[in-house]
Amino acid sequence: MRARVRFLDTRPLRSSRPFRDLWIGTSMSQLGGQTANVAVLAQVWELTGSPIGTGAIGLASGLPLLLFGLLGGTLADAVDRRAVVRATTAGQFVAAAGLCAQALADNRSVLLLLTLVAAGSSCSALGAPARRTFPVRLLPADQVAAGLALTNLSFQAAMLAGPAAAGLIIAHWDFPAAYAVQAMAVAISMVAVIRLPAMKPRGTTTDDGTRRPRAQRGGWSVVLRRPTLWGSLATDLSATLLAMPIALFPLVNEARFDGDPQTLGLFLSAVAVGGITAGLLSGTVTRWRRSGLVQLTAACVWGLALAGFGLAGPLWLTLGCLAVAGAADTVSVITRSALVQLETPDAYRGRVSSVEHVIGVAGPELGNFRGGLVASATSASFSLVTGGLSAVLAIAAVAAANGPLRAYRTPTPTDAPPIDPPPAGPPPPTEAVKAVGQ
Repeated sequence: MRARVRFLDTRPLRSSRPFRDLWIGTSMSQLGGQTANVAVLAQVWELTGSPIGTGAIGLASGLPLLLFGLLGGTLADAVDRRAVVRATTAGQFVAAAGLCAQALADNRSVLLLLTLVAAGSSCSALGAPARRTFPVRLLPADQVAAGLALTNLSFQAAMLAGPAAAGLIIAHWDFPAAYAVQAMAVAISMVAVIRLPAMKPRGTTTDDGTRRPRAQRGGWSVVLRRPTLWGSLATDLSATLLAMPIALFPLVNEARFDGDPQTLGLFLSAVAVGGITAGLLSGTVTRWRRSGLVQLTAACVWGLALAGFGLAGPLWLTLGCLAVAGAADTVSVITRSALVQLETPDAYRGRVSSVEHVIGVAGPELGNFRGGLVASATSASFSLVTGGLSAVLAIAAVAAANGPLRAYRTPTPTDAPPIDPPPAGPPPPTEAVKAVGQ
């Protein structure tokens, strides 16, 4: 059969109304979040005029992600995941409404503003692991990657459109309007979540309907016991920890393009354009069943592209390398996310998703720190080239040591999903609490 390029795979939107509702709600929430991010940045700058103040936004939003991410995973494996996301989305709405109210009241307290940011980030972190498990429960196995590709595409689009929209809104109607947009977007997301079916963790009852003792193993233990999981997450960590370029953009721009702010903006846009392009052409990738091999290859392309960015001279080549890196990152994220969800028993998906979430947050931040540290001792080019090539070598080592990841194939809809083994020891007593039906 001839190979052919397929554009965006939209089967999930056609085949599953719940997933379509979820995608619309998530897309709106992402767009509102990007709008609010710009408003917070601009308001903190207006209040403080200090880079320390704007840097504190990162602490207010980043620390809750790390602190509450793992807790959210435990919560997602203990109760109905839809209920978790309903409650945390309601919390995000309250935080967004609070941001709008403080702007209307002409608040001059940076501490209050950052407290509201931290509250919204905490709710997001608590709900993120449960939300990550939704696509694999709403879609057939062979459409999970396509569903994640659609979600990633909406995120990339929000990254492009959100800041631009925020600038226009703030210029014409000031900060309250920008925060109101976020509140309305979160409200739409809430409606979508309410319409979803109940999603209690599976594998928690025996054949006779009695409830099994809850598995005590955490997400890290499950990841380390499954080669496909630790290999996929190690690949992602190698790519971001060793080759994250964002912190070096200002230095590269200063050294090669005289610090032109328009050029600096093009760096970020090039990454986003590459990601969106890969998303629009993701239909081919999401139909390839060798997703482990696809992730390993895409992660290596990411490293090589960023090494090329470190050596590129002309602007067109610089932007081209960044666009390739953005496209490779999108392919890697889609395949990794699908693999992690499909390979994890449902009773553990919340906790494993929280591990994936923490690695996804910590890896890029530590990678940016590593890049800046090396560049301060050498140069931006040296840091980018050595980082990119080191990432490729680390990923090659993971591939060499992990045969199951190299050989992994996405299951077909008729394949049985992974289930939890029954707990060791005697069967539970007959008077055990009956589990609520799925």
